[in-house]
Amino acid sequence: QVQLVESGGGLVQPGGSLRLSCAASGFTFSSSVMRWYRQTPGKERELVAGIGSAGRSTNYADSVKSRFTISRDNAKNAVYLQMNSLKPEDTAVYYCNALWRGPWRQDEYWGQGTQVTVSS
Repeated sequence: QVQLVESGGGLVQPGGSLRLSCAASGFTFSSSVMRWYRQTPGKERELVAGIGSAGRSTNYADSVKSRFTISRDNAKNAVYLQMNSLKPEDTAVYYCNALWRGPWRQDEYWGQGTQVTVSS
């Protein structure tokens, strides 16, 4: 079965850092675009960062571009989100997302999410 399992969330003070991890299994990770989304109550899910299958291309939401870094390790089937200079506005449930493209299908997978709370 396909699994995306996030970890690394928690409570941090403003200005602090967290590193989120997403462990993937059940699909061809190295052929998949990986993305991090986040969602807060009352808001739609927001794309935070994305990374190409080989890790050569990345993209970020404007609100996090200078503070967050997405990376991946295809040997470990893992994607990461390094979050620095955290702000209260970053508080959200963060979700790992995979987009796999095959010859006849395109599948999308989601993790259950991990809570990030930025508060003093």
